Amino acid sequence: MTEESAVLIDGPWTHRTVSAAGTRFHVAEAGEGPLVLLLHGFPQFWWSWHGQLVALAAAGYRAVAVDLRGYGASDKPPRGYDLITLASDAAGLIRALGEGDAIVAGHSSGGLLAWTMATYFPKSVRRLVVLSMPHPLRLRGALATSGQAWAGRHLLGFQVPMLPERRLVADDAARVAEMLHTWSRPGWPDPATERHVRDAFQIPGVAHSALEFHRWLFRSQVRPDGRRYMRRMRRPIGVPTLHVHGAMDTYLLPAAARGSGRYVGAPYLWRLITGAGHFPHQEQPERVNSTLIGWLDETGPDT
Repeated sequence: MTEESAVLIDGPWTHRTVSAAGTRFHVAEAGEGPLVLLLHGFPQFWWSWHGQLVALAAAGYRAVAVDLRGYGASDKPPRGYDLITLASDAAGLIRALGEGDAIVAGHSSGGLLAWTMATYFPKSVRRLVVLSMPHPLRLRGALATSGQAWAGRHLLGFQVPMLPERRLVADDAARVAEMLHTWSRPGWPDPATERHVRDAFQIPGVAHSALEFHRWLFRSQVRPDGRRYMRRMRRPIGVPTLHVHGAMDTYLLPAAARGSGRYVGAPYLWRLITGAGHFPHQEQPERVNSTLIGWLDETGPDT
């Protein structure tokens, strides 16, 4: 059994627990300046942003990477894994960190959360950065195509009760490691990254929490709550948005993400990162950091 202490990885950042929306969240924090809240994706945890924590802190920002509800050293309640609740968590976390708003960056499922925050809690989002995730309405359309439906076929398998959780943590989380390798460029991840992710996913409750999100995402498409969510998401995003995608992403194809700018009613910048798959901020951290910080500095975080 893996302990939560496995995610308390040492580095030039500070670990602490912050309470928000009735839930305790573990965060890693570095730097001073405008707040940048970093939301990880599946099947990872806060450490996926460690390269950006360092770069953003050096560039004059306060970077905070959080273990989302159900992950890492954060609380793992039995429910609350829909996008609206998760967005409420993140908006509450911004307030708990002493800020009225933040630059919000999300990767993969954390990107869905970031898109949702910008619509449901627009006052909390100063600027928006999304990696490796189409806008929810664009994603729904893309899943109707054979190429993207096949690329995301594991989503259907996750709907079975209990069995997927057991398979994901079996053999030292071998399937989690397989996802990292399959969705990324050849040669990634490095052994240390793979070890961290495999350990973090084996913390009790993480596999179930992660799959509850995927179950809501799938099942809500035909339920009233899902239809209400999609109607709400038709409102144009009202803040400047940077959209980054790996050119070699085999999980969420670049063609599925391209075109999300139609849902943004503010300046929108699309950047395709060559030599990167589904984890561009880890596979090509220098390119992503340069793109991110250059975009933030170009017009200033308060624009």
